[in-house]
Amino acid sequence: MLEGAYTALVTPFTRKGEVDYGRLKDLIELQIEGGVDGIVPVGTTGESPALAVPEHNRVIEVTVEVCRGRVKVIA
Repeated sequence: MLEGAYTALVTPFTRKGEVDYGRLKDLIELQIEGGVDGIVPVGTTGESPALAVPEHNRVIEVTVEVCRGRVKVIA
């Protein structure tokens, strides 16, 4: 059973419509610093329908890399 607060992330984009991985990393760090227990990338809040499969997978990979076991990742 999951306990605590989990943030369903938005996926930041550049003005060119590409995933902004730098801002994504900053957003994840902000959530961790704020005390969340977990991160939920690429859900409906994360614009998953707008992402190609490789982008979807990379957002998850980046999220796991940034979290480094500090908080749970649900994806």
